[in-house]
Amino acid sequence: MAPSNRLQKTQTGIGAQRKCLTEARVKIGVIGGMGPAASALFYRMTVEHTKACCDQQHVDMILLSHASMPDRTEALLCGRRAELLALLLDDARLLERCGADAIAIPCNTSHVLADEIEAGIRIPLLNMVDAAALECAERFPSGGARVAVLATDGTARAGVYQRALEKRGLTPWLPSAETQKTVMKLIYDGVKNGGEISPDDISVIEREALRAGCDAALMACTEMSVIKERFSLSDFYTDALLTLVKSVICFAGKEYI
Repeated sequence: MAPSNRLQKTQTGIGAQRKCLTEARVKIGVIGGMGPAASALFYRMTVEHTKACCDQQHVDMILLSHASMPDRTEALLCGRRAELLALLLDDARLLERCGADAIAIPCNTSHVLADEIEAGIRIPLLNMVDAAALECAERFPSGGARVAVLATDGTARAGVYQRALEKRGLTPWLPSAETQKTVMKLIYDGVKNGGEISPDDISVIEREALRAGCDAALMACTEMSVIKERFSLSDFYTDALLTLVKSVICFAGKEYI
């Protein structure tokens, strides 16, 4: 490339960056760290799925990694709901004070408290459960499809995904008690503890879902999203985390690709 053409291209790029800096920018506040691997995947997915030709065209985010947050399933099942809600609300309000225009929480189990969190702030909460249920409904527009919900014990027992799917004409299915232990093993012993993840465990879950007549499986835990990405699982699996990424990008006024 001739020097004059290189200079022109550079000046064009700088001009585009300056234009981005003068536009009103939406900021997304992210309560992350639950767990850290899933939050890192969320951020990478957001970057990779945003149509952008320079840094300045990506989504502005205020990232809070609250890794010391009590385990969400344990808190919900052991009578510590109020404590968990107070901590999540403190984080959401902190992000709001920092200038966030909306809150995203890349943690499915935290969404058991989604309505209460949103009621306690003045900005929207981008609800991952609603986004994932809508994605499933769009996959099966005629309705009636059976969707396996692969979630933590806390999320499953709270029924948030079951209600969201039923509201959209879909039939939720939960694994048997024994297979749910395998789901929890993948989440906690595999991703959260950094242990070995056996493809055989994934196959056990999938075989049971298929025998039950499931048309799809919903990765309703962000650690399951990590597994889907790591093992390049098929389109049988809908990724709730990816639906949140799409919500974030679109709310920020960017193009999802």
